[in-house]
Amino acid sequence: MNSPAHFPALPRLTVTANPAKAAHTLYLLPAGKLLPDALPELEFWQKVLKRKAVKPAELVKTPLVADLPLGGRAALLMIDPVAQRFDRLTALRKALMPLLEESPETLALLPLDVSAAAVQDAVYVALVNGVPLPAQKKKPAKALKELLVAARRPASPKGISFGHADFSSAQALARANLLARELTALPPNQLDPSHYRQRLRSLAKASGWGIEEFDFRQLRKMGAGAFCAVAQGSDASGKGDEGGAAAIVRLSWRPKKQAHGVKPLALVGKGICYDTGGHNLKPAKYMAGMHEDMNGSAVALAILAAAAELELPVAIDCWLAIAKNHISPTAYAQGDIVRALNGTTIEVMHTDAEGRMVLADTLALAVKQKPQLLIDFATLTGSMHTALGQRYSGVFASDAALAARAVAAGSASGERVCVFPQDADYEAALDSKVADIKQCTLEGDADHILAARFLGRFVGKTPWLHVDLSAASCTGGLGAVGTDLTGFGVAWGIALLQDWTGAG
Repeated sequence: MNSPAHFPALPRLTVTANPAKAAHTLYLLPAGKLLPDALPELEFWQKVLKRKAVKPAELVKTPLVADLPLGGRAALLMIDPVAQRFDRLTALRKALMPLLEESPETLALLPLDVSAAAVQDAVYVALVNGVPLPAQKKKPAKALKELLVAARRPASPKGISFGHADFSSAQALARANLLARELTALPPNQLDPSHYRQRLRSLAKASGWGIEEFDFRQLRKMGAGAFCAVAQGSDASGKGDEGGAAAIVRLSWRPKKQAHGVKPLALVGKGICYDTGGHNLKPAKYMAGMHEDMNGSAVALAILAAAAELELPVAIDCWLAIAKNHISPTAYAQGDIVRALNGTTIEVMHTDAEGRMVLADTLALAVKQKPQLLIDFATLTGSMHTALGQRYSGVFASDAALAARAVAAGSASGERVCVFPQDADYEAALDSKVADIKQCTLEGDADHILAARFLGRFVGKTPWLHVDLSAASCTGGLGAVGTDLTGFGVAWGIALLQDWTGAG
């Protein structure tokens, strides 16, 4: 597997027989009623448990963190092999964050009679949380430099050996998740459409991906009226840069071995680099954080990167709808009627429902390539937040089999999803007297479902999953990830592709 260039740098990963040099250590223990005899400083840990009135079995859900007599800091966590993946990843995060918050240069993982899968999970959680997100501070947070993994259980010749373990999958997922979060965290003056496209060109060149950019003028000539309606309010350069450098960018990757059975896949991501709401201007409280409205595109991009690094048997076209939603004399307005790329006319009801507009034309472009599966990602609706909060994301599927795959991928990855209905009778609310369809309603009832019905007009009969990323941000972290920005969807997407292609 090749590690892509121009991606976030991970801590160095070293499998060693002697991780003792680390001052910060996580011990991974088998679930049970007693601490294992092989645990270093066993008597110390027994005294800490007694002082805190904690039973060893409770360490499955609540790790024990303590400062050691010689100045180090360590955590104990018991691994329950039958627990849900989400719960195991959450417990690992809770065990590792008190160690990482001290910004250590080196961190050690010492597994004691736990499965190889548990060690893989611990490596992933340590790597994905060991790199700080971008911040412009005089004293920026320090990244973890090295992650040490004990090659064998301490003091036990019968322990599981990890000397030849392959952690490349954990590394690829961590790198991809960090890419998605890094891009999402960048402020709007550092990741506007122009800078975003420059970053994509660099990534494509370094990684050997194909890249094609459909700029505003091209899209207008092609008839992509829904995308252009949103982009036309922007001229970020002040120099006649129509659409503010908005574009639909297509990134392509094909496996080196074009073996029989390689499946064509389309990924689509909403890349609104800043969302003011347009003429339906957001109040300050709801405009805060709107540079994160490009998260769907970052997730789609990161899945492409991880799939390529893991060399999954899938041919990927990744379509990113990159624009801003600004207010200006040229911005689109309520009551406008625009024609989308597939000929559908749309009555604009609310300018803050811009995500479904840019996605409409991007989906229409993507289906022209006849993929066997189409997945789009977007921080799309407030009603999905109302329905699920921050801990799940919502999914809409074109058939029951895909819906079942989506839920199974959520369980396998620890990024949980809930399937929502999209029955045809919902679409009556989008009937328009002056166009083929309304963009949305002003009432807002079931808007997440209406958005899916709207987008379905541009997908046709292509097998399709629509992911509304209500868990893109979760206060205090979620599952494996300890930051508010979660990168949700990257691990889920890879788990789904591994199942879909049979590569899992």
